[in-house]
Amino acid sequence: MRRMFVVATVVAVLLAACAVQLPRSPGSEEQHPSGFPDNFYQRSAEGGHPVFHIEPAGSLVVIEVRRGGSLANLGHDHVIASHNVRGYVAPSDARADLFIRLGELVVDETELRVQAGFDTQPPDAAIAGTRENMLRQFHAEQHSYAVISVASVDADATGLWLNAFITLNGISRAVRIPVKIEQTADQLTVNGRVALEQTSFGIVPFSILGGALQVQDRVDVRFVIHASRVPS
Repeated sequence: MRRMFVVATVVAVLLAACAVQLPRSPGSEEQHPSGFPDNFYQRSAEGGHPVFHIEPAGSLVVIEVRRGGSLANLGHDHVIASHNVRGYVAPSDARADLFIRLGELVVDETELRVQAGFDTQPPDAAIAGTRENMLRQFHAEQHSYAVISVASVDADATGLWLNAFITLNGISRAVRIPVKIEQTADQLTVNGRVALEQTSFGIVPFSILGGALQVQDRVDVRFVIHASRVPS
């Protein structure tokens, strides 16, 4: 009986040592959205299916926000960016799940403003005020994350499209996103751009003076997502 117990213990230890460990982003479990499907990607990797872990350092999401109204010339366009996109991609399932923590968003980095073609640079006080207003309008205290779930990929004469759901401010919307995908055995890169309307997520764009100076409802989102394969 003791011999059988020892053998069983050794087998259990070996199995635990061979289990695939998905890379996790720094921080505690509370820093991940509730219900984020880590277990799906864990099972896929352990089953020998390719799973890619998003590399925040090589990924970027940029939101270009433009001014509107009859007094638009008195305001500024803005660039909002995330340098800390996190999540996983399972190419064989045409699935991906990623998230952005809203409190980590940065506003009006000079280089990104130049890339967007914006010809002004707001003062630091205006940038701080824009970020504060943005988080308030996103209701970031109640809904701390933007979550993107890709359900499938299809193609037409124009190229590849992601069929995805974006959840922001507690509201989910289906979107189709045109993308370019480059993949090797160990690396995956996805580039794309999509226009979204803030009001479709229950967000009221900033407006003063009866709408004479306002933020346009439409925002343009561009992104590059880089991911590395999880060793199996």
